Amino acid sequence: MPNQDFDIDSLKKSWQDQVISDDYNQEEIEVMLNKKSRNYVKYILWISVAEFVIFGIINFIALFSNSFHTDFTNILNKLQIRNQNEVEFSLDKIYNVMKVASLVITGVFVVIFYSNYKKINIEANLKKFIIHIIKFKRAVNLFIFSNILLLFLFIGSSTAFIVFTIKKQNIEIDNPTFWSLIIAVIVSLLVCIVLVLLYYKIAYGIILKRLSKNLKQLETIDSQKDY
Repeated sequence: MPNQDFDIDSLKKSWQDQVISDDYNQEEIEVMLNKKSRNYVKYILWISVAEFVIFGIINFIALFSNSFHTDFTNILNKLQIRNQNEVEFSLDKIYNVMKVASLVITGVFVVIFYSNYKKINIEANLKKFIIHIIKFKRAVNLFIFSNILLLFLFIGSSTAFIVFTIKKQNIEIDNPTFWSLIIAVIVSLLVCIVLVLLYYKIAYGIILKRLSKNLKQLETIDSQKDY
């Protein structure tokens, strides 16, 4: 039977003889931060590609769905709008333009994200690496802003078209109905914007926050190199 006391003592001695260093040198930290930053950029790229595919499928299914028409038909009935088929056709156009624009915007930013990712991967210079990270963050923020703006334009243009139709058909709307329409539009817009921001906060916000933290550390390292 082996001598357990001897083994334990040997283990203690070996542990005490080890040189433990908790600190990494500046170069090692830079390499780790670069690697993490590239990974975060890659995650955002994957999310944007998945978003493009999912929205594409949803939009394709929406082409065969009648729920959109039903919702607007109910609104048009309450507002006593005539020639509803013609009005719904025009609203369909606005809706389809919005869907196409959404896919185009997402597709364009997928290309932008991929292009930035490739540059970050092949770039060795720290200053240029930091510049690419900053550009990438700006691109993500612009992507989020573009989707919110698109949503605002869709709701605004649909509402403006309905108001224009009401005036064109000389329909008299009492104050409660008019203000109900305005309030419904405002509430819908606010709810949609909150949901969009919440989605992007979850999908992109966490990764962007970590990327920003890495960026600050890289900028600190870069500033120290200048001295």
